[in-house]
Amino acid sequence: MTRVYTSEATHREDGGDGRRGFWSRWSGDRFRGGFPGWSGPGKWRRGVVLAVAALLLGLAFFLHAEVPNAVGNLGSLWETFLPWGGLLIVVLLVGAVLRRSATALVALLLPTLMWVNLFGGPFNDKTGSGAGDLTVVTHNVNAGNADPRGTAEALVASGAEVIALEEVSPAKAAAYRAALDKTHRYHKLTGTVGIWSKYPMSETRAVDIKMGWPRAMRATVRTPEGDVAVYAAHLPSVRVQFRSGFTAGQRDGSARALGEAIARDPADNVILLGDLNGTMNDRALAPITSQMRSAQGAAGDGFGFSWPASFPMARIDQIMVKGADPVSAWTLPATASDHLPVAAKIDLAD
Repeated sequence: MTRVYTSEATHREDGGDGRRGFWSRWSGDRFRGGFPGWSGPGKWRRGVVLAVAALLLGLAFFLHAEVPNAVGNLGSLWETFLPWGGLLIVVLLVGAVLRRSATALVALLLPTLMWVNLFGGPFNDKTGSGAGDLTVVTHNVNAGNADPRGTAEALVASGAEVIALEEVSPAKAAAYRAALDKTHRYHKLTGTVGIWSKYPMSETRAVDIKMGWPRAMRATVRTPEGDVAVYAAHLPSVRVQFRSGFTAGQRDGSARALGEAIARDPADNVILLGDLNGTMNDRALAPITSQMRSAQGAAGDGFGFSWPASFPMARIDQIMVKGADPVSAWTLPATASDHLPVAAKIDLAD
């Protein structure tokens, strides 16, 4: 009788089955009155520092072009790695949750919206369906490349009609010629940059970008769809140093010189291929980016990061067009270089 009596008592207390349900145990006992630590007015008073940091981060995204370059070119450094600023949102979000701060969570809406406004587009595949009139590839092959022939053969396998190379050392030039000349019989190597084409080239010349030795060139490529001016360029490198910050003065001067040369070009179709040592967000490249469209930005899938090849963090290798229309853009598999090759299909203007 005692066993039956206990069962009936439990039955009456627990609603009929003798077992306490999941929602009864959790919502009834543990979370009665809300999530632990999130109830009451304290959630709005905590995390003020985190909220201020979130607001400042939002302003840094919104006003990235206004971040001064006076100290160590901080503005250009911020713009170069701007997409990675989204990681700071994640850090602040974790801090807001651990701090149980509703104020910080609300403040995080600002940088989140700013980041999505700036970089939400790359998550949409903008690749067009057309075949394109011309496929182009550019690659900084690295002067110390241990496999120049294999690198060149990988670029040929992409099917590109026009290939631009940067950082071709004199010691490796013959190897690149031997691998590329078989399929791209028209070529010109000027200094450490070169253009190889399946179509005839004319008017090839060096472009002065104020470096003292040739690191940029121009050629007219005569395609079946019409002539196109092709530039290959390798702007000076930049350095991130503790004392001097983001040293990019020579790069910035070369960008201005290259932008002026492109602005004067009378061609209806202009394509720029090269390692510009800067991203499309970097204000220092404005003399170029203000008059040209990024193939990756207009018709690419994702960010298209190209450097460093082992863990790409920025797209400093660019394909830009003026007059023509990008159809698609992508990165190629890694070679023996520290950069990834980048490619694009282009529709030429009539």
